[in-house]
Amino acid sequence: MRALGHRFKNVGLLDEALTHASAGVALSGRDNERLEFLGDRVLGLVITELLIETYPHEPEGGLAPRLNALVRKETLAEVALAIGVATQIRLAVQDEVRPRTGKPAPAILADACEALIAALYLDGGLKAARRFIEAHWLARLQALAQVPRDAKTMLQEWAQGRGLAPPVYRLLSREGPDHAPSFTVSAEVAGLAPATADGASKRAAEQAAAAVILRREGIWSDSDG
Repeated sequence: MRALGHRFKNVGLLDEALTHASAGVALSGRDNERLEFLGDRVLGLVITELLIETYPHEPEGGLAPRLNALVRKETLAEVALAIGVATQIRLAVQDEVRPRTGKPAPAILADACEALIAALYLDGGLKAARRFIEAHWLARLQALAQVPRDAKTMLQEWAQGRGLAPPVYRLLSREGPDHAPSFTVSAEVAGLAPATADGASKRAAEQAAAAVILRREGIWSDSDG
């Protein structure tokens, strides 16, 4: 994959990173779960270093929310889509593909992205992994000049400040297998049109739906998180 910016000496690592557990036994007997485990740690280390370099005077309380925002599954899935993982990953069962998008579930894309980071680390060292992470995360990191705020908390505080009842969240649907579910949730605030959003967990979908209302109503700009 050219988007990785690395020529693999061990192409088998790349193949392994792009092989989902559903296809591992059928194709090679190996899948990307172990690489995903390693990649999660490599990403966390590099992002932590970049945060300390970018915000040298920020206390730990301001660094942790930024780290969480940058390494969450939704961000990893966005990067995976941007580099073309959706068309490269090997899946054995059609249930892994979302009917509405024709793409693998966000959790599967995120896991593959972590596995690719591990493959880069094992093949080219920390330098290769960091080069890839900087290419796809540095702009996101620099955009977090303000500490990310919790969308659900902010929406609830906004509603209460206007004498309104707390927001109500309703689970509309749950798709996919147990290891890679996708939830669709609606958020409702009295006097406002409801908003819907998807997420790899019910909580993530609720946060995303709350953020839709915050942005739509001009309460929260993209720079807020």
